[in-house]
Amino acid sequence: MYSELDACKQAAENKRIIREFVAAINHQDWEKLAQVVTPDFVRHSSAAGQPGIKSREDLIKFLSNEFTIFPDAHETIEDLIAEGQKVAARQRFTGTQTGPMGLFPASGKRMTATYLAIYRLEAGRIVEAWVEWDNLNGLIQLGHYVAPSQSVEVSEHTQQYVNECKSIDN
Repeated sequence: MYSELDACKQAAENKRIIREFVAAINHQDWEKLAQVVTPDFVRHSSAAGQPGIKSREDLIKFLSNEFTIFPDAHETIEDLIAEGQKVAARQRFTGTQTGPMGLFPASGKRMTATYLAIYRLEAGRIVEAWVEWDNLNGLIQLGHYVAPSQSVEVSEHTQQYVNECKSIDN
């Protein structure tokens, strides 16, 4: 029979695994990350577009690219709440954009982004994640978009992006 004590132990273990996951990211320790993430890991994120990340290898490629764009990238855990197979996390990303990010050139500016993630674990490994953050706030911090309160004009980089999107649609 599954007791409340068992549930507390499982919640504590799942939170420990999420802490190991974040530490592996910060140290770019892909071998450690492979120990806590299943090969068929899936990350859902409307902020990053779908279908998103569909495997552990996709995740490692994404994170490696993130460190190319933001070499000083660092993640911290602000809050963790666990119940059953899921852990909800409020996390913080900081980094300086020294490399191009899609159509946006390196800005040399630092950004801080708080985001929310829900992780689903099975047998001590992360199987799935749902992650959401505020892209617009990040673009404003990096200087790729001028906030409406500052001006009604968009940045040159954003206008270039809009024009390229329009040309694809036509």
